[in-house]
Amino acid sequence: MSDDTRTSHGQRAGRRTRRGLAAAAALLLAGLAVAPVAAAAGERTQQTRRGDLVAVTPVADRDAGQVRSFLSGWDVDADGVRYGLRAYRLTYRTVDPYGEPTTATGLLTLPKRGGHRLDLVSDTHGTMVDRDYAPSVSEDFGRVPSYVNAAAGRAVAAPDYLGLGKGPGPHPYMDTASSVTASVDMLRAARTAAERLGRPLTGAVYATGFSQGGQVAMALGKALRAGADRHFRLVALAPVSGPYDLEGQEMPALFDGRVNDTSGVLYIAYWLVAQSRLHPLYKDASEAFRAPYASRVESLLDGSHEQEDVVRGLAPSVKQLLTPAFYQRLRHPSGAVLEAMRTADHTCDWKPDVPVRLYAAAGDTDVPLGNTRTCARTLAGQGARVRVVDQGAVDHFGSVLVSAPQVVRFFDGVRP
Repeated sequence: MSDDTRTSHGQRAGRRTRRGLAAAAALLLAGLAVAPVAAAAGERTQQTRRGDLVAVTPVADRDAGQVRSFLSGWDVDADGVRYGLRAYRLTYRTVDPYGEPTTATGLLTLPKRGGHRLDLVSDTHGTMVDRDYAPSVSEDFGRVPSYVNAAAGRAVAAPDYLGLGKGPGPHPYMDTASSVTASVDMLRAARTAAERLGRPLTGAVYATGFSQGGQVAMALGKALRAGADRHFRLVALAPVSGPYDLEGQEMPALFDGRVNDTSGVLYIAYWLVAQSRLHPLYKDASEAFRAPYASRVESLLDGSHEQEDVVRGLAPSVKQLLTPAFYQRLRHPSGAVLEAMRTADHTCDWKPDVPVRLYAAAGDTDVPLGNTRTCARTLAGQGARVRVVDQGAVDHFGSVLVSAPQVVRFFDGVRP
């Protein structure tokens, strides 16, 4: 579920990337050829619609060499880089978990050359607690899939989700329904923006995503297959390391050692705080969290703290974080807790009629491989043909770094 729960190479490289690119970004943005596009105040006098574009803001302009350098900094195979790219933050209209109007942001990345009309990749990111780490804000790990795919010649729409990036409010972590609406509406906003930027989209959508975003990608594929938007047709699906089975795999793994302690604490704290806003899991944080964590957990997860700070402020293990009663409640879920898990556990119960590959890693101690195995069995039970690609001994973070270029090659082999 996490973009980066490690305290070693990934975090250090991420900090170096942020520092190294921050100064260059300001200079590059000043010289971008395409000015920001904003919806005029009087453009729509009637009711606005989901996916309406509010603003387009340039955030990056990279030549092919710079893209290769960025990817190489993350130990990502850059052999598939053919083009430079331009990236834009889109602000668009969508709805919150209750169906009320709100706005969200996301990253649209376009290749500098290649075909005039572009196929579109939807890339949905993994767990992040810091809103400023979102793809449209930070040129960091979260942009790896976008840059790999755009440099190969496709447009890429990467939603920040609700409450991350420049969107208002808290992030409803692991709320599948609102992640899908934000993702569909990002596709709509991308379609409008790409048209205005002179690179219209064909309507073909290749869906991928990592960790939390792997689950969202599967749900988005299901929604597109069901006709969520007539302008877009799903042509291939390639999620990476998604938590598709909370009840049967991910939650039990928190207690049997398959999920490492640091990641387990982060995930369960984030999940409980976010889901308790949507489901009656607890009335007061002290029902779920031990002291002193109960008094700080919600403020730590308000979107303004870096992941390292959140982890430092919480207990070293799930058992030490949760009250004894709530610990047992999660080990033997029922009622609202079980309902919250099952609400997220229906993303694989459909029959894709497009090529599907599920990428994962046996060495993953954040989202164990069993999640992917369960999803593959569920899809196969619906009559779908699915291939599981096990990346072996790499960890969670490494699973997407290895898989991202392979996903591009898989997409290259699928005709729209």
